[in-house]
Amino acid sequence: MSENTDLIIVGGGISGASLLYTVAKFTDIDDVTLIEKEREIAAINSDRTNNSQTLHFGDIETNYTLEKAEEVKEGAELLAGYLEGTDPDREMHSKRSKMVLGVGDEEVAKLEERYHDNGFGDLFPKLREIGREEIQELEPKVVEGREPGTELKALQTPDGYVVDYGAVAQSFVDAAREEEGVGVHLGTAVENVDEGRDGFTVETDDGDFEADAVVVAAGSHSLQFAKQMGYGEHMSLLPVAGSFFLADDLLNGKVYTLQMKKLPFAAVHGDADVHDQGVTRFGPTAKLVPALERGELSTVSDFADVFGFSPASVLSYVNILSDRILFPYVVRNLVYDLPEVGKRAFLPNVQKVVPTVDVDDIERAKGYGGVRPQIVNTETKELDMGEAKITGDGILFNITPSPGASTALKNAMTDVQTVLDFFDGDHEFDEDAFREATIENFPRVDDGDDGDDGDNAETDAADADEADEADEADAEDEVEGDAADDDSDDRVPAEADD
Repeated sequence: MSENTDLIIVGGGISGASLLYTVAKFTDIDDVTLIEKEREIAAINSDRTNNSQTLHFGDIETNYTLEKAEEVKEGAELLAGYLEGTDPDREMHSKRSKMVLGVGDEEVAKLEERYHDNGFGDLFPKLREIGREEIQELEPKVVEGREPGTELKALQTPDGYVVDYGAVAQSFVDAAREEEGVGVHLGTAVENVDEGRDGFTVETDDGDFEADAVVVAAGSHSLQFAKQMGYGEHMSLLPVAGSFFLADDLLNGKVYTLQMKKLPFAAVHGDADVHDQGVTRFGPTAKLVPALERGELSTVSDFADVFGFSPASVLSYVNILSDRILFPYVVRNLVYDLPEVGKRAFLPNVQKVVPTVDVDDIERAKGYGGVRPQIVNTETKELDMGEAKITGDGILFNITPSPGASTALKNAMTDVQTVLDFFDGDHEFDEDAFREATIENFPRVDDGDDGDDGDNAETDAADADEADEADEADAEDEVEGDAADDDSDDRVPAEADD
């Protein structure tokens, strides 16, 4: 016996959860069902240990073009506004200083060009240039032990949102379940999606579900389902696993280093953890893995389904990995996984952020990190740096590499429009109400936010010596941080059963 519904969403990570929230709260679709193979929402890549906990605006990500930053900015502001409106006690996020650090004349010149000539200073009103003295006020460990003659500059902003994306995904689901007609099935693995004359049958290990429309928001597995149904033949995936190293409390906020524009992976950065003020994470590393989920051998065969072993896929991999920039990067990241040797090899990346750190001060973060689906276009034989959506007749496959978690609500807003098209205009989306609940709550400079957020860790750090006992307790509560790279930001839920 099957269960009937209007819309099925496959995947309960941040992407699927944000779509469920948007459909349930802001459309008049009567029945929507979310199916997730894990027993908890956001149990894989959206879990706080498996991504960077960074809300990416595009302001300090120096491998973003201005156009890319403009796209990401709205998505980040939607989610930041949601957090400002629903999480006043900062249980799902914290907010602190965030900067990208330039070390040496060449990097400083690049930051100045980016800020003044490339338009980033205009696009981000809260972003500002700061020199050695102010860097030291905000992040003392970044300057301590550094050669006095070394040129230093940073682009800094108070919008350093540190996010527990798993908790946010759960909040989306909780909000959606307040509405009638919302079903959530956890611990339910999708085995097959069958397209029929009158809609779709989603076969699971707990029975079948019938729906008029389906959205597969299952990270890497989205492409696997798509290929099983004859879609996405020109696409493959390059699964990238991110890892981290841990140190004691060294930073008040987020400190990024300059990124290489040709690489889709984040440069090493240091972050305070969102729920543990005594831990600083450094990373991510980025190694290629032949699996769709970290540590799950069953997903090796899933990768084989996605890769396909076609001549086009093989040639694409050869072309991509033979790149003179990417190949050395891949080799270095393999070395970082080696016992002891890897820690010593990774140390210079940490010392660029905090010069006084020694090899004994860092340790590999065991059990941290997820797998990010980097898309490969097998026609051009190149990496596709963007997100991928494959649309069929009544079905949408949403594959979201970084920064998919940061732009989850923007993706949901886009996907809702596609879903409404599936229903031939029979339903409506209340975009005004959606924006009022999200982006309208985002604090702006012209709303009286001058860029100096009283909750920021930089304020606490600067005033710590003069603070009374209550102020010190407040500062301790705020020194929370971030984690792996949102560069593994998105989630990889529902898995196909071969």
